[in-house]
Amino acid sequence: MARIAGVNIPTNKRVEISLTYIFGIGRSKAQEICRKASIPAERRVGDLADAEVIQIREIIDRDYIVEGDLRRERAMDIKRLMDLGCYRGLRHRRGLPVRGQRTHTNARTRKGPARAIAGRKK
Repeated sequence: MARIAGVNIPTNKRVEISLTYIFGIGRSKAQEICRKASIPAERRVGDLADAEVIQIREIIDRDYIVEGDLRRERAMDIKRLMDLGCYRGLRHRRGLPVRGQRTHTNARTRKGPARAIAGRKK
């Protein structure tokens, strides 16, 4: 099992697909990495030589922000919005949708499960 950027990537899948298991790398970035490392698209991770795995690891370390660094950066961006007290920061602080979605109905993912109002039924 190859370990890249602190993540064990599956060996039986194509390189392009298994790189997407790393937080911050999607399909387009995975294709770009394979192109830079000159690895064919149909190659499986189990078939890679050690030198190719090291080359992929170096490309990711050099050109991309992934995993812990990316998570930390995103958390700092949200914290900055909250400290500024701007509208988006207030929405984050209250745990409500940030991007203009309606909240009268729906928004259960952000708001959590519906709570019953006591003394409502008559």
